[in-house]
Amino acid sequence: MSFFRKVDSDSESESSEEEELLSSEDEGQDAKPSAPKKGSAFLRSDGSSDEDSDDDSDSDDDDDDDSDMDSDVEGGQKKAPVNKFLRGAVSDGSDSEEEVKKIIKSAKDKRADEVQAVIHSIQNAQRIDDWVAISKEFDSLNRLCERQKNVGEAIPSSYIKALVELEDFLTASIAKEKQAAKKMKAPSAKAMNGMKQKLRKTIKENEESVASYRKDPEAFEAATAQAPAEAPSASRERAAAGDAPAGEAADASEEFQTVGRGGRAIAISSEALFKTMATIMEARGRKSTDRAGQIDTLNKLSEVAVSTYQKIRVILALLAVRFDYNASVQAYLPADQWEAARKDIDALLAIVAEDASYVIQEDTEEYDDQIDRLPNQDGEGEIVKVRGSITTFLDRLDDEFTKSLQNIDPHTPEYVERLSDEKWLYSTIIRAQHYFEQRSLDDALDRAVVRRLEHIYSKQEVITHALEAACSDAYATTKSRFCPEPAQIAQKGGATKLVHALCVRLYRSRGAAAERARTRAMLCQIYHHALHAYYQLARDMFLMSHLQEAIAMADAATQILYNRVVVQLGICAFRVGLIRESQTALQDIFGSGRVKELLAQGLQRSGQYNTITPEQEKIEKQRQLPFHMHINLELLECIYLVGSMLLEIPNMAFAGNDPELRKRVISRPFRRMLDYTDRQIFSGPPENTRDHVMQASKALQNGDWQSSVELINDISIWKLMPNADKVKKMLAKRIQTEGLRTYLFTYASYYDTVSFDHLSATFDLTESEVRAIVSKMIWSEELPASLDPFKKVIVLHRAELSKVQQLAQALADKVSYTLEQNEKTLAAETAKGAGDGKDRAAGDRERNDGGGPRREGRRTGGGGGRGRGRGRSQFTHSFIGQKV
Repeated sequence: MSFFRKVDSDSESESSEEEELLSSEDEGQDAKPSAPKKGSAFLRSDGSSDEDSDDDSDSDDDDDDDSDMDSDVEGGQKKAPVNKFLRGAVSDGSDSEEEVKKIIKSAKDKRADEVQAVIHSIQNAQRIDDWVAISKEFDSLNRLCERQKNVGEAIPSSYIKALVELEDFLTASIAKEKQAAKKMKAPSAKAMNGMKQKLRKTIKENEESVASYRKDPEAFEAATAQAPAEAPSASRERAAAGDAPAGEAADASEEFQTVGRGGRAIAISSEALFKTMATIMEARGRKSTDRAGQIDTLNKLSEVAVSTYQKIRVILALLAVRFDYNASVQAYLPADQWEAARKDIDALLAIVAEDASYVIQEDTEEYDDQIDRLPNQDGEGEIVKVRGSITTFLDRLDDEFTKSLQNIDPHTPEYVERLSDEKWLYSTIIRAQHYFEQRSLDDALDRAVVRRLEHIYSKQEVITHALEAACSDAYATTKSRFCPEPAQIAQKGGATKLVHALCVRLYRSRGAAAERARTRAMLCQIYHHALHAYYQLARDMFLMSHLQEAIAMADAATQILYNRVVVQLGICAFRVGLIRESQTALQDIFGSGRVKELLAQGLQRSGQYNTITPEQEKIEKQRQLPFHMHINLELLECIYLVGSMLLEIPNMAFAGNDPELRKRVISRPFRRMLDYTDRQIFSGPPENTRDHVMQASKALQNGDWQSSVELINDISIWKLMPNADKVKKMLAKRIQTEGLRTYLFTYASYYDTVSFDHLSATFDLTESEVRAIVSKMIWSEELPASLDPFKKVIVLHRAELSKVQQLAQALADKVSYTLEQNEKTLAAETAKGAGDGKDRAAGDRERNDGGGPRREGRRTGGGGGRGRGRGRSQFTHSFIGQKV
């Protein structure tokens, strides 16, 4: 026993010291105290009595542990001295007077204090008429009360009191503002108007409580203080147990709830419709958002929507969520979601067309979006303006359709099947156009007209007729005031009338925002005329528009359309037999070597000297046109090469061995191809378009026009051109004509006279045709000859220079060159010595001689060759070489 007594005594002293240290550390750190040491536990088990401090209701479990440590030790031993810094220790009177008691509040009291603090902030803002602060604090107050409802606490009476006081203050402020000479500032006025809607909605939700408070404020506050807080689930539990009234149980059974992510219940009912929509719209753009779940929830909300306003709001939210289905910009909307979005737009147009008291606009006044809005009620006018944009959804629908065509392989049946949906999209665009026209929404109408125009400007007339016939149901409701009737569109030339009517509507639009629409309308109409072989009309419109002067400042999509128009003009000129005009239009684009990129029909290949970043490649992919809108590049190359052949072969024969004339090149790409063909040792049968044109060119140089015609007619790509037989006949006639001109240029030096009969038999032309061709060559000074009408021959004149004349001409050329070099040197030296501002004439001469146009006829050797300045193009353009 003595052994144990000794151990007991030692452990007691050690444990008390350790407990004092641990307690002081815990008090400083405000953490839970550590468990007592095992030694002290043995001491308490040896008959010591534990005294719990249960009387103090505000103490924690830590106080109980401290009281156990301070208990008496068995055997009548004296208590150990207690550290006054320990919790629960009894101090003397002087210390207790200076001690500050710590008040611990429950979470419920803290929430009540927060509500009181916000109400106090609102009252302070009322004293200075700060409506911006009142609006902000009022939102905070509603959020706090909503939180109290969620945790099952009753709404405090101070909240209802604040609503009543705020309503009275708002009424007085509105009356005061009407009589005031100096109006309040715009932010305060806007905040006060917004508070009208917010307060009206909040009071409507707490209508019974507000009425009770106004009737007897003291009785209401007393009843609220005595009423216990009920949990939100009490009614549902009573309904499940059978204790709820019959009507309440029936309502609980009729309404159902959808549980979303995180276990949050989503109410599907007309009463909670706006709140559920607000929850869904707040989750837009987050990574963890379940977009498919949002779409399902909104579809259910559309079924329970009762009023017109509710239906409009649900469809607008549903369309926004549908277009957010793909997070990636490159990905396109699935076909089923696209079709559902199109039907939603049709349904929205049907609703607003049927009920004229609602209109959807992008710019509206501030309103409360959590209450149902009815015409001529609660401060609303005859027309209720809902914030939204049908045009934006229409543009997005069209863009998603184009994006899907860009990403689908055009050589598969899937592309054709997807392209068949264009008629439904076109029908939706027509419905939107009629609605905008009916409501006089000019800006939205212009955007819808542009979309409709871009779907038909590049189509042949038969395709446009089929597209319009498939959308006959879109004309059933209303008729357009500026578009022709469907019966007129179905007639011959009706597609051109429709394009003209749409373009005229866009020409009449005014404003800076309509500038792009007018430009694109002009280009679309020119393209349409050129596609249908109205070359003179398309050319005149192109020249009068002066688009080539400002097109460099336009956006990339408009520049692409401009390039397509220029190319289509060249094709149209070729179809009507204007070879030189066609060559002029196509020269710049083929000279650049980037035909695909300029027409947005392919991407630029990355090479050693042209590298593009991945971001640029993504942008270029987004600009690519769908395959069905492409201009066939093989046909375009064939047209360009054939036109170059008909112009270059006579030009090369006319130049002969003259070095000055040989510098005149019409088509450098054609010259390079022809030189490459001449260098080939062996030429096999033609395999592609280039081979056919090159061999036809060689035959035409040799005077074998029959072989040239056969080679050109054998090109298989002609079948893609409208009226191909007519084009082939035109080409055969032109080859005969150019063959005759090439023959005369080549062999004129070997003849004194040439009879008309010989030329007519050789080139299968009539005598009058030969006479007309030769007369034109003589008039343009291309052929030094004269006609003998009696002998029916061409008398050729050869003006051969004598030896003295040749030497004199060579000397004059050398003297002229030496004089020009001396003038340049003198001007440079004069400018260097005189400095800036002196001898400007010398500087101007230097610049003019160095890089400007040379004055013709100044010296004897400065003139051009024969025919210089003849045969200029009938129209000019500046081709856009921007990378697209």
